[in-house]
Amino acid sequence: MANHASAKKRVRQIVRKTAVNRSRVSRIRTYCKSVEAALARGDREAAESALKLAAPELQRGVSKGVVHRNTAARRISRLTHRVRAL
Repeated sequence: MANHASAKKRVRQIVRKTAVNRSRVSRIRTYCKSVEAALARGDREAAESALKLAAPELQRGVSKGVVHRNTAARRISRLTHRVRAL
């Protein structure tokens, strides 16, 4: 455990930041799952609208440092290809 004031403060900051980052990652997963669900149903219009919401959310994750930019690009690309294949 932290022994001096600055280390204790860092622990508090990390706890807050971890909670925020988990929330962001969870939000991204939820949006991606909505695209997956629409794809599974075969509903092209719902998949397209869900993708339009999921892509900016992934990009926001990149700008916040939660998701690597190549990972986000790969996910968006794969989802887009699957939506277009419907």
